[in-house]
Amino acid sequence: MSAPLLGVEGLSKRFSRGGKNFAALDGVGFSIAAGETLALVGPSGSGKSTVARILLRLVEADAGSVHFQGQDLLALRGPALRAVRAKLQMVFQDPQAAFNPRATVARLLDDPLRIHGVVDRSERPKAIAALLARVGLSAELAGRAVHEISGGQRQRVAIARALATRPSLIVLDEAVSALDVLVRADILRLLAELQREQGIAYLFISHDLGAVRAIAHRIAIMDGGRIVEQGAARAVIAAPVSATGKALVAATPELPVSKETVS
Repeated sequence: MSAPLLGVEGLSKRFSRGGKNFAALDGVGFSIAAGETLALVGPSGSGKSTVARILLRLVEADAGSVHFQGQDLLALRGPALRAVRAKLQMVFQDPQAAFNPRATVARLLDDPLRIHGVVDRSERPKAIAALLARVGLSAELAGRAVHEISGGQRQRVAIARALATRPSLIVLDEAVSALDVLVRADILRLLAELQREQGIAYLFISHDLGAVRAIAHRIAIMDGGRIVEQGAARAVIAAPVSATGKALVAATPELPVSKETVS
């Protein structure tokens, strides 16, 4: 059996709040294969976003290991870390908060192309237009500022930006939770299409089992900084065994399952 694209073992992290220490993560472990979607699900404060921030090296783990494409991700520094970041991208819940709202769409997409040397300067306008087209947006949107476009368009731009470096894995941290139902469905279909065509793996972080059911192959349920249940997405949603899983399923309204959802 080949090694997973991403392997996480024994991940732990403590924070201080109000003079007290608490465990945000306590021995978290999971893996993601190439072209697979793992949904990391749990209530607020369960540790999901801390996992994402450690994977992106936005915070440092206290203990544990993360191997990505065979490399010890937590040990990388400088140019080696920048090279890996091109293959490991993130889409946040609110791209308007993550981006400079006055920046143009073209500037947002040009930055990763330039920083990671994806294409020559003369080729960037063509590459930007291609990225916008890939996520269903007109090239005319390139000259618009982030604050001038809709929430759904901003999230598509965020996905286009993540795609710019031709990643192997994209971490989506509540990436559809702020969108209305119809826009959310469109974004989920886009993500599934990109995965089929380009073999991208996703770590899909959410508390919404309706969205998870539409895109995930497997689910890992978190609570209190630990993974309390893992399994195939359909099996876990149909018959959760953990108390947290049962509570999440009970709190999720019934949503139609598209014929395009993963099995």
